[in-house]
Amino acid sequence: MESTPRPHAGPHPGIVAIAFTALFIGGLVPVTLLVGPTHFPSPLQPPEEVVRYFQAEPGKVLLCAWLQFGSAVPLGIFTATMVSRLQHHGVRAAGVTIAQLGGFAAALAVALSALVQWTLAQPGIAADATMARALHFLTYAIGGPGYSVPVGLLFAGIAVTAGFTRLLPRWLVVFGVLLGAAGELSALSLVVPRALFLIPLTRFPGFVWMIAAGFSLPSRRVRAAA
Repeated sequence: MESTPRPHAGPHPGIVAIAFTALFIGGLVPVTLLVGPTHFPSPLQPPEEVVRYFQAEPGKVLLCAWLQFGSAVPLGIFTATMVSRLQHHGVRAAGVTIAQLGGFAAALAVALSALVQWTLAQPGIAADATMARALHFLTYAIGGPGYSVPVGLLFAGIAVTAGFTRLLPRWLVVFGVLLGAAGELSALSLVVPRALFLIPLTRFPGFVWMIAAGFSLPSRRVRAAA
């Protein structure tokens, strides 16, 4: 096998994936126990604890929303670049389009969830307990399963397509398919609260997969030697 001298034109998806991961995790830091005695509330916590948190920590919530809103941009760029790179290799399978749909939908979910969270951090909003709970649930719905289900399509679409064309190592293909399955199953969290764990199970290992896949997918087209 030999590579042609034509590399794919576009940003490096591995570096873009690192940017997405850094911004998203950076947004989580202010709302974790790392910087205070309380953390961003789970939808399973008592309502009074949820309302009390947003009344007491609007600055942390605002910073989290700002960074996570910014993370939607590199996620969209990662999706566009990975899809374009697969097409650069001559891949025309439906999995490429499925991955594109999932990635763009996931980026939109991140942005919308952050904007709802920004709204929740505005003065006076959390003073209305009913409004605060409603916005909190909306943030969870959009940024939880609303993110993990479509991002599962991104992972599985790229993994399966790259697996058939041997553009990614086998372990990354299997890893991506498993993450994709976890992402789709995370929709159960909307009706079965105990399935909530599937959302972080998709999200955090997904950061590792995106970075690894971004650095592993070849930039140059590969063809058989004449």
